[in-house]
Amino acid sequence: MFDPIEKLKEHLRFPSVSTDSNFKEGMDGSRRFLESLFADMGLSVEVVNTPMHPIVLARREGNPEWPHVLIYGHYDVQPADPLEEWRSDPFDPVVKDGRLFARGAADNKGPQMAHIAAVAQALEEDPELPLRITFLIEGEEEIGSPSLKPFLESRKDSFSDVDLVLLSDTLSPTEKQIVVTVGLRGIAVLDVQVQGPSADLHSGLHGGAVYNPVQALCEICASLHDENNRVTVDGFYEGVTDVEDWERDELAKLGADEEAYKKTLGVGALHPIEGYTPFEATRYLPTLEFNGIGGGYQGEGSKTIVPSKAMTKISCRLVGNQDPKVIGERVKQAVLDRAPPGVSINVEMGHEGAPYLVTPPGRPNSPADMPGRLVYAFEATTKAIDESFGCSPLFLREGGSIPIIADFKSILGLDSVMIGLFLPEDNLHAPNESMNLDVLNRGIDASKKILFSIAKHG
Repeated sequence: MFDPIEKLKEHLRFPSVSTDSNFKEGMDGSRRFLESLFADMGLSVEVVNTPMHPIVLARREGNPEWPHVLIYGHYDVQPADPLEEWRSDPFDPVVKDGRLFARGAADNKGPQMAHIAAVAQALEEDPELPLRITFLIEGEEEIGSPSLKPFLESRKDSFSDVDLVLLSDTLSPTEKQIVVTVGLRGIAVLDVQVQGPSADLHSGLHGGAVYNPVQALCEICASLHDENNRVTVDGFYEGVTDVEDWERDELAKLGADEEAYKKTLGVGALHPIEGYTPFEATRYLPTLEFNGIGGGYQGEGSKTIVPSKAMTKISCRLVGNQDPKVIGERVKQAVLDRAPPGVSINVEMGHEGAPYLVTPPGRPNSPADMPGRLVYAFEATTKAIDESFGCSPLFLREGGSIPIIADFKSILGLDSVMIGLFLPEDNLHAPNESMNLDVLNRGIDASKKILFSIAKHG
């Protein structure tokens, strides 16, 4: 059996940044690492080429009567920028104070390794384990998984006998309180360009005669929310589902502290929609956020111009039954409708993904027709986490988006068991990303227990 920590370090040394073509060698190296690791575990390995980055499939076949678990993960990582804020080389992993620091340590190579190591240990302990396993590790999650949905559609029949998806690419609040994520927000992304004069103008000679594109953009952006932070786009809240009482009760068990939350975020006040706590707002409500804005002179000192253009990037997080295409188009139309005379607007739609929601068994709104193996997987997960972490998990929605999880449901009819193995302090997508090694080791133990339980239950 390999050492999971050392194997993880090896994987983290590959700079597998999917969004930047300069990191092609790192992407290729990460893929080859997975191929070799799965082959050494005795799994059959298939590399599926896509228009961008390959998908790695690794299978453990067996009796068709055995349960079949699909384990999902991704080998691509976010860019490491800004490099000057890292305390160590982002692609030379370092262990310090029980943490492994490197880009991708928590998102997603570390949590992914928990399941890989669990399978390796389980098969070493019981080579005849009555369980079929398929790993699906993609290389495009950080850029919206554009190739994975077409792949699932083209291979739908080959996944027809899978019972559930198991993954760890979600958040838990502390190392002592693990969350099983039962909902993810969807996403719709837009790029907005505002064009004014054909070139930058002298602000003394022409200021006051033309509509400044930066001013126009700021006015449009400001109009998209009211004073209570509610989005003012017509039909924006269509498809938002009710929050069940058991969900609010489960969230209350976190004992979340708003003052501590403000301190963690470094803000003086929070701004949720009226009637919701900030912890409810980030899980149960849709949002419209400005991810970046710019225009005109950005350098040192001043340059007195009326800029010719301005831009902003918008992302909408969606919940319940909201359709990302519909909501995205409504936001686009609202931006176009609110453009003042004298400027032109171009809105480009970016990547999108549908929201996902699964109700675990034993709740008032649990589906009566939930497949038996999925029911047992949730029950086995509850028991395994309780034993491995010393505390029963909470079942909560999460504010983030993993669009492919909804695609697993819509295309393959599969629900997902999502075990949160990264923590708020792990700095996902930020400098000094790290993975708590105690959480990783306990995650391996819990994952192995889950696999043994599913296999035993049959």
